[in-house]
Amino acid sequence: MRVRRVQPARFGLFILAAIWILMILPLSAMAAPYAAYVIDARTGEVLHSQNADTRLHPASLTKMMTLYIAFEAIKRGEISLDSKVKITSHAASEPPSKLGLKSGQTISLRYLIRAAAVKSANDAATAIGEAIEGSEANFARRMNRTAKALGMTNTTFKNAHGLTESGHMSTAHDMTIMGRHLLYDHPEYYNLFSRITADAGVRKVSHTNRRFLGSYKGADGIKTGYTRAAGFNLTASAERGNERVIVTVFGGTSTSARNAKVTELMDLGFRRAPSSAPLNKPSKPAYADIEDTPVASNGGAGKVIRLVGAVTSSKRPTLRPGHQAQVVVATAEAPQATSPILNADITAALQEAQKTAPAVVAQAPAPEPEAETQLAAVSVRPTLRPSAAASLVETAAVRQITPKAPPAPEVITRVSTSGGRHWGVNVGRYPSRYAAEKILLKTALSEISTLDGSLRKVVRRPQGFDANFLGMTRETADLACRRLVARNVNCFMIGPSS
Repeated sequence: MRVRRVQPARFGLFILAAIWILMILPLSAMAAPYAAYVIDARTGEVLHSQNADTRLHPASLTKMMTLYIAFEAIKRGEISLDSKVKITSHAASEPPSKLGLKSGQTISLRYLIRAAAVKSANDAATAIGEAIEGSEANFARRMNRTAKALGMTNTTFKNAHGLTESGHMSTAHDMTIMGRHLLYDHPEYYNLFSRITADAGVRKVSHTNRRFLGSYKGADGIKTGYTRAAGFNLTASAERGNERVIVTVFGGTSTSARNAKVTELMDLGFRRAPSSAPLNKPSKPAYADIEDTPVASNGGAGKVIRLVGAVTSSKRPTLRPGHQAQVVVATAEAPQATSPILNADITAALQEAQKTAPAVVAQAPAPEPEAETQLAAVSVRPTLRPSAAASLVETAAVRQITPKAPPAPEVITRVSTSGGRHWGVNVGRYPSRYAAEKILLKTALSEISTLDGSLRKVVRRPQGFDANFLGMTRETADLACRRLVARNVNCFMIGPSS
């Protein structure tokens, strides 16, 4: 019997091929399901969808909700960026990616936010949840209430970081909604998601999405995510000119493959999005009052935040004809409304009052200078009853008090409706009007909460064009400048006499 010998070289190739097959098959079998969703961020219009409502593991995309709630809590005064957070053993024991926090140490909330947004640190995310709600379980319940209020109907959160847990699921559609709310509900914090590096207090951290941010023109966020069950996930946003697109991808096979797919979908989105479209921001969730309830986990007080969808404002009722001439307001805060309809009503009422009503003589002394921004209410002094007048004369005679001559009458012919909005801010001087207008628009979009309602104005100077925001109160101008300076934007206040 003849035995055929196998050449050693061929046998070695056979062994290598078998090993390669054994390695590849389990990986392909474990590949996470793929899903994608693309929208025009300005309008919410869907530009592409594939498996977008399939419930999948979101991984660290979860931290978008964790950070959203943190921003909401800061705005509501529940906590501040400078609040000192004590790290629990539970937070310190979270697996990587992590900041490396130690049980018992204290750290400012601002550093935890940076670590969660930039490095995607799991220990920082857990610490944020515990600081706001007392325990991660309570925080997860608040996450789910907020998700429901935002319209994320297929999402269930179990933790603050996104590590795989039974029932912790979301969809590409819901995470795109989450990213859009981060962009428009909290624009003052959105720059966190485009920082390549950040100071996280204990050390400097690098962004998990720096490859895509550095390679795709206009990319400025938002959040990556990876676990073995989820695959490589990313919710990304990019802006080009007047267009902005948000893309979410679930189930990428690698960082590079995911980034390539997001790039392809971004390009598709910009091709399909109209060059101009009205900005239709998503509605913010309405928060009811906070009620304190005991938290068994640490014995402290937790918070129950009720989210409601009821209407919070209604249209101003039309004044009756007999009352339109009696527009009198007592404080400077009331006339801050800048509605053209309201201003027109006030102007018409004043003109009618001046035509038909007699001049009103003010018997009181002139107001102090600091009260110039208030709207004065003037009435005619009532005539004293005869008995009261006689009593007043007798008292003055006994005390030998000589009544002072009444001040010269002051005729009120105009009521100020400015509300003290004589202030503004300057954000720089530029070589051309176009450059100044461009920076004004960009700044207005990045600081919507304080600059909304102000007037953008370019003033030509011999040295260039000043970019100004006008028609603000002193407090609003000061707040806007402080926020802009914190983001390294040059800013100084403009007073009424500037």
